[in-house]
Amino acid sequence: MTDTVLDRFLRYVVIDTQSDPASSTQPTTEKQKDLGRILVAELLEIGLSDAHLDEHGYVYATIPANTDKTVPVICFCSHMDTAPDFTGKNVKPQMVKAYAGGDIQLPADPSRVIRVSEHPELKNQIGNDIVTTDGTTLLGADDKAGLAEIMTAAQILVDNREIKHGPIKILFTPDEEVGRGVNKVDLEKLGADFAYTMDGETAGHIEDETFSADSVDIVITGVAIHPGFAKDRMENAIKIAGAIIDRLPKEIAPEATEGRHGFIHPTGVAGSMEKAAISLIVRDFTDEGLTEKEAMLEAIVKDVMKAYPGSTYDFDVKEQYRNMKVVLDRHPEIVENAVEAVRRAGMTPVRGSIRGGTDGSRLSFMGLPCPNIFAGGHAFHSPLEWISHQDMEKAVRTIVELAKVWEERA
Repeated sequence: MTDTVLDRFLRYVVIDTQSDPASSTQPTTEKQKDLGRILVAELLEIGLSDAHLDEHGYVYATIPANTDKTVPVICFCSHMDTAPDFTGKNVKPQMVKAYAGGDIQLPADPSRVIRVSEHPELKNQIGNDIVTTDGTTLLGADDKAGLAEIMTAAQILVDNREIKHGPIKILFTPDEEVGRGVNKVDLEKLGADFAYTMDGETAGHIEDETFSADSVDIVITGVAIHPGFAKDRMENAIKIAGAIIDRLPKEIAPEATEGRHGFIHPTGVAGSMEKAAISLIVRDFTDEGLTEKEAMLEAIVKDVMKAYPGSTYDFDVKEQYRNMKVVLDRHPEIVENAVEAVRRAGMTPVRGSIRGGTDGSRLSFMGLPCPNIFAGGHAFHSPLEWISHQDMEKAVRTIVELAKVWEERA
């Protein structure tokens, strides 16, 4: 096989792997296994004889060590699913060869334009080959770019025996986009000491910090009665839910925050006159900030409910993930080695934080410390998603260099 990272990427993105938050199965959609089976077949063809897809939709494989040194077992991880935010069916990738600058209009929907003013990283892509959608779907660079990069790096490591490295594990997960990416991962079978998710954005960036994250579900039980006899008796649960949403502080919404500021974000509302439900996510870089926001949210609910004495509410908080920096700071060599690998791959390393989370967030707290490395994609979860071929190649070089760094420093 002589596929380039671009060949692989274009092959993977046309496979619909959208996950489903409403599903209770694992994986949440069987179609994710369609890509999993393709990846296993390619891994076997590369020569990784233990590659397999398990019943939960995880792909496992091993690149055996080719050194006499005792090297920690590292893992590279990416997720196969695409986000429920926008359709990932019938993806038609478009190529802008030797990008000359300027805005990029998407052909199937001219109203969708990737504007340089909104995507300043485009200024660093002059002469590169840019992959976009046609404007009607997601691209799937999140995280099929990571898949393509890991697969291509695996091919390079297997084909070039002079590149010395320790044992390397590969893990491809389902359902990352709905927060269940590592629910059923078998870490004992994986057998890794440390890991890296290839799931970041700008070339050269390494993230060792994420949000801490919770979900909050609020259920309002109102007082239902025929509207013809409702005077001073009806308490409409829909209106109560609307009043709660209206009271959310606008300055701590996602659209009003950046950097290290967290937010409270309603993600769904549904109901009837008798009962209504609000789903929200709460994000902050510290657990204390998370707790404060949740206390503020419940205080709003209690205050609104005072005007509806016949109604009740339930307030349910569920932990989603925590800031992985707490774990990674105990193992500084993981990030230090990644920084060196990025430098050797010809870039200036940039350490930063993710205003979100990755599989690495939960893996870190499950005993597998796991920072995040760039995969090169931009504008995730939208039809404006794009990536450059050259940035994917830089990610491949980073993986290969990282394997070498761990072996050299063992």
